[in-house]
Amino acid sequence: MARTVWPDLAAQIPTGFSHGSTSIFAPAGTPAHSIFGLSMLVLGITLAIFLVVAGLFLYAVVRYRHRAEDANASREPSQIFGSNQIELSWTVIPILIVVLLFLATTRVIFMTQSIPKPASSLDINVVGHQFWWEYSYPKLGVVTANELHIPVSDPKKPTPSYLTMTSADTDHSFWVPRLAGKMDLIPNQINTMWMDPQQAGLYLGQCAQYCGVQHAKMLIRVYADSPADFAAWVAHQKQPAVESADPQAAAGRAIFQHNSCISCHTIAGTVATGRFGPDLTHVASRETIGSGAIPNNPANLRAFVDNPEHFKPGVLMPAMHMNDKDLDAITAYLASLK
Repeated sequence: MARTVWPDLAAQIPTGFSHGSTSIFAPAGTPAHSIFGLSMLVLGITLAIFLVVAGLFLYAVVRYRHRAEDANASREPSQIFGSNQIELSWTVIPILIVVLLFLATTRVIFMTQSIPKPASSLDINVVGHQFWWEYSYPKLGVVTANELHIPVSDPKKPTPSYLTMTSADTDHSFWVPRLAGKMDLIPNQINTMWMDPQQAGLYLGQCAQYCGVQHAKMLIRVYADSPADFAAWVAHQKQPAVESADPQAAAGRAIFQHNSCISCHTIAGTVATGRFGPDLTHVASRETIGSGAIPNNPANLRAFVDNPEHFKPGVLMPAMHMNDKDLDAITAYLASLK
């Protein structure tokens, strides 16, 4: 069998893989709605300032433009030295605008960060790594990576998701514009944020703090599931890795457990208990690999295991460079972990 042929990613991305807006102008959660309202207020005020300044500028250009008769004028126009009314206006009005923006911003900050946490909330621990996301649900006994699942919150009976966030290495920043504001993840520091999506769907985000060479490919995918779908997802995630009857997948399991893979990755129900890399217990159930960098399919899995640097230069996972037989076996094993 020939060595790995790198897949053409642009040609194989399935329809809907990249769907989902990252615009703050399409809010889908309470914090995002508050931020949207503040943004529109700021935009309106700055637009009004622009129109006033531009209007005065155009008036001055037209009103005091050079005329042919100006060359023969016998005297200069009357000179005005200072105006208390004008000076008070351009001092008081900016102060009032700044105070208004300060109060509006403070109100949004308190609305999104200082409200009481309801008993019905879902607790999620988020850890930022170079260059992927680790998600754990302490009350549910679930650990996953890169694709965050949360339940839709009914405004009549809110069930927000509270994220307790920190970093395992350098500074990161968690930002899903349609659901909430940006929150930094800092080593040895705990920050919190909450989200309450009110309609099911996929919400895309991005690490918004430069954290290394693969910062741009540290993507975020948040799946807002209906309560029934979320319960089914949790029940599935709680299950250990299922033994595959496929001989090639069984061979891949043995190869996985006898290589350094188990030092970095966890697969529940096996001897693999590494915590340095993403949990792979149900890796085949995820739509993407590489923190949203590429679609999850056997071809990409095989190529990623062989040499992840091809997809994410600077990634901390070393290239395995296995022979083709072992690479095919491990691919079959990983593809069976649903």
